Amino acid sequence: MFHERFYEVYVSDPAAAAGRMEAIVDALRNDFEWVEPSQASEEDIARVHSAEHTERIKRSRDLYEMGSLAAGAAIMAAELACRGEPAFGLIRPPGHHASPESCWGFCYFNNIAIAIRKLMETGQIKKALILDFDLHFGDGTENAFTGIPEVAYFHPESSNRGEFVEKVRKRLERAEGFDLLSVSAGFDRHVEDWGGLLTTDDYRTIGFLVKANSQKFCGGRRFAVLEGGYNHAVLGQNVRAFLEGMG
Repeated sequence: MFHERFYEVYVSDPAAAAGRMEAIVDALRNDFEWVEPSQASEEDIARVHSAEHTERIKRSRDLYEMGSLAAGAAIMAAELACRGEPAFGLIRPPGHHASPESCWGFCYFNNIAIAIRKLMETGQIKKALILDFDLHFGDGTENAFTGIPEVAYFHPESSNRGEFVEKVRKRLERAEGFDLLSVSAGFDRHVEDWGGLLTTDDYRTIGFLVKANSQKFCGGRRFAVLEGGYNHAVLGQNVRAFLEGMG
């Protein structure tokens, strides 16, 4: 899922920096099917966020339009996954630091939470597991599903590369009972990014674990959305490696 508007520099932060989307598109351009999303409706956004929060984002027309377009792309990716087509939302702004009433960390609307809540409230799924392998804990996603036992949020932590991947493996191998595997895919743990830990091949391995365990437990239903990742020199190849594993 990608829209030309995602090239726009909408604010002055690393998630909106010029060249970020271009680096990923260049790495994926010729080998994947591209689908243009539409904006999420206000009803969809209200499944997660308060009216007050949405009104604050609306103070910037560009930010609201970009944010609702990113959420719409996440919804489309999730609905494709429910039809058995693995999908990736190549989107920005990211979302996992956006809580129902507040946001920070370059995020405005919680894309993955909006998508999952729509699937649940329209009866397409009952239970979802969220893997968030971004460097930073997705406090917004956790807050969005507080008191909702049907959604499990997992953010692995380790300073050891092999141990980190093993934690992902062990959690996904306990995905029995979930209808959907969803991923907040942040690439800022790479050895040449802020986290300095994972290799490009590790992202391929994580993608494969998502694929294998979604097929084992969730009828193959899986999707991911872009979160962090800020070194443009390696970002495209890391996203590509993950999608090669997940696809």
